[in-house]
Amino acid sequence: MIATLALSLGAAAAAGAAELKIGVVNAAAVMEKAPQAEAARSKLEKEFAPRNDELVAQQKQLKQMEDRLSRDGAVMSDDQRRSLERDILSTRRDVKRAQDEFRDDLNIRRNEELSKLQRQISDAIESLAKEQNFDVILTNANVIYSSKRVDITEDVVQRLLKAR
Repeated sequence: MIATLALSLGAAAAAGAAELKIGVVNAAAVMEKAPQAEAARSKLEKEFAPRNDELVAQQKQLKQMEDRLSRDGAVMSDDQRRSLERDILSTRRDVKRAQDEFRDDLNIRRNEELSKLQRQISDAIESLAKEQNFDVILTNANVIYSSKRVDITEDVVQRLLKAR
């Protein structure tokens, strides 16, 4: 990609084309500073807090059962001990399954929110580029060096602030 860009820039310069206007965006900084990112984090926390609380309660219940077994196991009848051990095993499986489902659901929702945020950032960059007549916008992931003069990261962040 960089080689293609370099060839394109070289060809344009050789053809006597007008000076290109290039901008560079620090994508990580935009993701960190965008108010939409904080809103997405808050939304996910609110959405998953009840399930997280439920998981914590299940883990606490499991711990109490395990403590009871270690504390009272020696004085329990064989049937009582085996019954409690089965309950612990069953509860442990339920907790593990609930944790796995929670993690999977959270990852799916996080990816959905991230995708939405990336579209908003891309739209903000594109509209800024069109408004300010940029010929090329690069992300810093593929750029070895860029001067402050071509860095439009803060402009993109400001546009996202206005768009919230």
